[in-house]
Amino acid sequence: MVSAVPPGIRVLPCGPCGDRNVTYRIYILIFTFFCYTCYHMSRKPISVVKSVLHRNCSKVTDDTGSPHFGNDTTWCDWQPFDGSDYSQLFGTLDLVYLFAYAISMFFSGHIAERMNLRYFLSLGMIMTGLLTAAFGMGYFWNIHNLGFYIAIQVVGGMFQSTGWPAVVACMGNWYGKGKRGLIMGIWNSHTSVGNILGSLIAGGFVTANWGWSFVIPGIIISVLGIFVFLFLVPDPKDVGCTLPDHQGTGVTSDNPAVNKAQEGGSESEENKQLLASLHNVPGYGAGPNEYNSSANLIRPVATPDKAISFFAALRIPGVVEFSLCLFFAKLVSYTFLFWLPKYISSKSDIDAEKAADLSTFFDVGGIFGGIAAGLISDYTGARASTCVLQLMLAAPVMYIYNLYGSIDLAHSIGLSLLCGFMVNGPYALITTAVSADLGTHKVLQGNSRALATVTAIIDGTGSIGAAIGPLLAGIIETTGWNNVFYMLIGSDVLSMLFLVRLFVKEILEKVRK
Repeated sequence: MVSAVPPGIRVLPCGPCGDRNVTYRIYILIFTFFCYTCYHMSRKPISVVKSVLHRNCSKVTDDTGSPHFGNDTTWCDWQPFDGSDYSQLFGTLDLVYLFAYAISMFFSGHIAERMNLRYFLSLGMIMTGLLTAAFGMGYFWNIHNLGFYIAIQVVGGMFQSTGWPAVVACMGNWYGKGKRGLIMGIWNSHTSVGNILGSLIAGGFVTANWGWSFVIPGIIISVLGIFVFLFLVPDPKDVGCTLPDHQGTGVTSDNPAVNKAQEGGSESEENKQLLASLHNVPGYGAGPNEYNSSANLIRPVATPDKAISFFAALRIPGVVEFSLCLFFAKLVSYTFLFWLPKYISSKSDIDAEKAADLSTFFDVGGIFGGIAAGLISDYTGARASTCVLQLMLAAPVMYIYNLYGSIDLAHSIGLSLLCGFMVNGPYALITTAVSADLGTHKVLQGNSRALATVTAIIDGTGSIGAAIGPLLAGIIETTGWNNVFYMLIGSDVLSMLFLVRLFVKEILEKVRK
């Protein structure tokens, strides 16, 4: 359809060189990588700027370059964060953002399936940029009202939730199941790249003028949002490219029945029943298809795919299990994200700045953990088993890290890398390849308009855990760090238990084969 082609693509002097399918897939991989990099870049400034909203004013000079004398010990702070309750206020900003993000995620996926992904992602990025910049404008407008900053965090969290369902849906539309785990494991490193860029940009302005720490990232993501509107191609059908193999059969068909027929197999009785039940759920329905035997392709007839409903998405096999698994996996991961620097500082004789630097090794380990999880799951074809294996190893690794991670620098770095590898591997795999697999499950009969809804359900459930984890850690930390780690280990075990049924099913299938 000509109307589905983005205006920027239509005005290009020539089409992509070489194999159009390969060229477009590489293009989408890079484009969506930068899109979500910008989302994370725009989230990072608040953690950097906290250090100047409330700081030790006795170590700060005034505008003349001289120490500020007098009885005012909060002269360099930013109201309303200059009081003794500043820690609770910062916690409130984080909490309202995380919960707004988590709750909005469920609605974002529902909306994304019902409108063009290019419009949806573009609008989300532009609004995210404007709201990020608005927080920084509080500095230039001299705003000291807590309600202003809370409102920005709430609405900002709502628009931040547009990013993940949209980019995963785009990647799922373009990449089939065969190498999806490895490709999306590497692609998922955009979170760490965005965090690093956000820290560098915000850090460059934070001391002299913290307003620019928000305004600059806001401008960048808004500008990229305009490019998304002009150039993003969310679906291969928009530009006449071949649809990917979503079932891992080597057949580029959207219809599982045809795939099975060409493999010499038949649809399982379980999936027949699931398929029949999905057709009885309001909001589900893939239009009739016709089969072109010469091209081995399924082409939709006049009736377009209908967006899947929330409850229909919950009935896709594995969605509930992986969602609950991610709830506890993300709880553990985000607790490390928010509390690891303080843990390192409290357990070792090092300052807060060095502790923050050491905590980045956990993220580095997480990058390699996500790539390894994707590679192993591609090779074995067992996503749930890969997650269970890493979660099983994560529990003893966290226990060992708590015991020996503070002995010296080498132990701290080595165990941080190993801990991040085990903890973040399943989290990365579930939010990327698993979400894409379930959003293109064979019971959907080729209906491609379920990716964003499924992704939103899984990541939204995980994001609720991400909000609860740091909150629990803050309460439990007063009783000792050992209790915090017991809570994390228990959460990790619960995360693993939710995948036991799928794990057993995968093992039995391997044994039968």
